[in-house]
Amino acid sequence: MLEVSLIIKVAGIGLLVAVSHQILTRAGREEQATLVSVAGVVIVLLLLVGRIGELFGHIKEIFDL
Repeated sequence: MLEVSLIIKVAGIGLLVAVSHQILTRAGREEQATLVSVAGVVIVLLLLVGRIGELFGHIKEIFDL
């Protein structure tokens, strides 16, 4: 089961990225806004890599692979 702290971290990063993207877009810095969005996705994926590994481990156990 997902930990509440992980969900809060992902939501916080999403909120921070969304606000930063909006501010940069309004300031006319679309390239930086795109980089902030990509960085946010990468950070969230890095947070979830361990959980994805655990998921594949459980799937292997269930199907005896």
